[in-house]
Amino acid sequence: MNPFRYERATTVEAALQAISAARMGPDDLGRDDAPRFLAAGTNLIDLMKGGMLHPATVIDVRQLPLRMIESTPDGGLKLGALASNADTAQHPLVRQHYPLLRAAILAGASAQIRNMATNGGNLLQRTRCHYFYDPGVPCNKREPGTGCPAATGIARQHAILGASEHCVATHPSDMCVALAALGAVVHVASAGGGRDIPFDQFHRLPGDRPEIDTTLQPDELITHIALPPASQFARHACYLKIRERASFAFALVSVAALLDLADDGTIRTARFALGGVAHKPWRDSEAEMQLEGRPATAETFQAAARTLLRDARAWGGPALPEGTPGNAFKIPLAERAIVRAMEMATAGILTNTGEDAFREEDLS
Repeated sequence: MNPFRYERATTVEAALQAISAARMGPDDLGRDDAPRFLAAGTNLIDLMKGGMLHPATVIDVRQLPLRMIESTPDGGLKLGALASNADTAQHPLVRQHYPLLRAAILAGASAQIRNMATNGGNLLQRTRCHYFYDPGVPCNKREPGTGCPAATGIARQHAILGASEHCVATHPSDMCVALAALGAVVHVASAGGGRDIPFDQFHRLPGDRPEIDTTLQPDELITHIALPPASQFARHACYLKIRERASFAFALVSVAALLDLADDGTIRTARFALGGVAHKPWRDSEAEMQLEGRPATAETFQAAARTLLRDARAWGGPALPEGTPGNAFKIPLAERAIVRAMEMATAGILTNTGEDAFREEDLS
């Protein structure tokens, strides 16, 4: 690990002053030596140890008063950036009104990591692409301009949507897939003032700058995540995670599904987002609108899945006997996962990852 300067901030204002003073230059975006905020460090420390990041300054923000989980005046929920994933999943308001978020959090990592990991840090975790973590091979995300071996190599875990020849990595978070489906808003602060970032605008696609994961500016600090009212989705929500093994594995494909159903089974409103398929949680408003006013049937769900996957593309080398790209299997897998997740949401089954089925009586 390279040497670095360590500072500890006890107020938001002090943290923002420290990051501004530590800036490397006018454009720190994507620089591996840019100053970083440290919360739990469950991903940051690994990246520093592995040589993927070399921040000259690390600013410890663990003492900031950002652990709140509380209702908002409009009936939504405010999740502090420093609240742990475990505390968020177990909070009574999350359990009652946002069961999808709880299920997604519990599907990720291990209990020990969830006890440490913070909500803000979850948004900022970096890809688990094996090329990115191997300093012995080129990687545009780690060293811009060196190439993307995954695009023509082993790409089983990689993107089928929104990728570019510069990067086919995927975003690893489970929690973020649920936040995307719920329409969360990320609130950030900086010395120049705060701003609110709609969740679908927070993470970015790789394009020709894959080293930049989010639209967060180098001097901005996440303070909290706001969830809109979502009680109409509480009874018909599902987080489906397809992975190589039953625990401690990142998703090949995951689906966060939310349905608001009329008494006759017609879909009033639908939202769904995919994980494990792109550089960011993937949501498609056209596919969602296609479900409105339709019966909640497998045929309806399959049509929406095909709309969402209309631009899907396989990457990687000819790893299969037929000579097809290595992650081509993800396209039909994603389609079937969307249909299955929607069927589970219709039936009131919350998840396939060990959480008990969530049905109407749980709300009483």
